[in-house]
Amino acid sequence: MSPAKSVVLKHVPLFAALSPAELDALARRAVEKRFSPGEILFNEGDECSGLFIVAEGSVKIFKTSNAGREIMLTIESAPSSVAEVPLFDNGPYPATVAAVNQVTTYHISKQDFQQVIRQNPDVALKVLAVVGQRLRHLVRILESVTFGSVRQRLARALVEFGRQAQSESFPLPVTHEELALRLGTVREVVSRNLSRFQAEGLLRVHRREIVLLDRPGLEREAETEL
Repeated sequence: MSPAKSVVLKHVPLFAALSPAELDALARRAVEKRFSPGEILFNEGDECSGLFIVAEGSVKIFKTSNAGREIMLTIESAPSSVAEVPLFDNGPYPATVAAVNQVTTYHISKQDFQQVIRQNPDVALKVLAVVGQRLRHLVRILESVTFGSVRQRLARALVEFGRQAQSESFPLPVTHEELALRLGTVREVVSRNLSRFQAEGLLRVHRREIVLLDRPGLEREAETEL
């Protein structure tokens, strides 16, 4: 077992509640895999081979329509995990995941993961509690893509980024183009609305750094009738 793997798994939110023994059981079965920028970890509809732990770098999770339009759901940066749900429902991967930069992952096969659960039943309950939280987060993402104007959706995304960073100042975790894909619009519209928010004193933008000057005001902008 690699100590480095145990350290990474310990800091992955999905495994936050696991005991050292439970973490060790998973770490012993984790296989390192590396991906170059733009390389696909797996495609939507592929049979689930197992769980991917992002140990270094960032990956984007996105869906593609029949017409070829790509909508980004989220960016996951290390330490994090992707593809949890198929481990439990035996379905295919529900979205495509690609490396944003140089990425190192630990892959735990579905069979190995299920074996750990059979040997340590509490692992399933602990992991499912976190999966439930992630599903709620994805519902909020779906809301941000579907409801309201682009201005409202952008405000909602910025508030969410601030919440994840637990700070009023944070680096934008995605490019303007990636944010546009997530919001179902184009890069120019995102840049234009960021400039408007800045002119209105809601935030300050310096390169990739966002400073929320008026979070309550931005939250009001994010409100919409559902």
